[in-house]
Amino acid sequence: MNEFERRLSARQDELDWLYMELYGDRGRLNELKAMMTRAFQRRSQELRLLDQEREATPGWFRSGGMLGVTMYPALFAGTLKGVEGRLDYLQEQGITYLHLMPLLKMPHPNNDGGYAVEDFNQVDPSLGTNEDLSRLTAAMRRRGMSLCLDFVVNHTADTHEWALRAKAGERAYMDRYICFDSPEIPREMERHIPDVFPETAPGSFLYVEEMGQYVCSSTSLTAPRSGQRRSHRRPVWILP
Repeated sequence: MNEFERRLSARQDELDWLYMELYGDRGRLNELKAMMTRAFQRRSQELRLLDQEREATPGWFRSGGMLGVTMYPALFAGTLKGVEGRLDYLQEQGITYLHLMPLLKMPHPNNDGGYAVEDFNQVDPSLGTNEDLSRLTAAMRRRGMSLCLDFVVNHTADTHEWALRAKAGERAYMDRYICFDSPEIPREMERHIPDVFPETAPGSFLYVEEMGQYVCSSTSLTAPRSGQRRSHRRPVWILP
């Protein structure tokens, strides 16, 4: 039994219970475990040693010596290579972990600050490449610094592959979002769901003509209410 199998075995009952409680799909759960196994097999020896070190000291991230900073890469240094070029400066300030705001591929110019994710597997080209991100994390580890990514998993951009396939009528992808055929339930829900951006993007549902359905969206681009201008935010489609 390797390290991953040992850790999974210790937490498997909890994982199974939580996943089945949420999704009720044993086949997908097995796919997730297989994906996790492959990810461990590809994990470098350097990272496996770091895993062991952190497992031995589970409270490492709460240490009094930890000092973090949050930033948008583009505003701080333009690109990920630019951030890497300023690591010595951050180290001089005593920074031990760096929280980078959303940096995955996003539609431009409207992307809700990067939270409208178009591709979860690719760094946005305006910031660099996946290789740039790997080099940045390696450079940080050499300085004893940790990276925290703002990784959004409960919604996508309306330009994400899943959303595009949902718009094209593929039922399997339509079912990945919260959709309704008629406005009655969405309107009732909107009476109780607080708006994320009440002034610029009121409402929690967006009517998508291609689908003929109302899709739950935290930044709706529906017609503005009286006295309000249309939002320039990108709608994000909510996943169940």
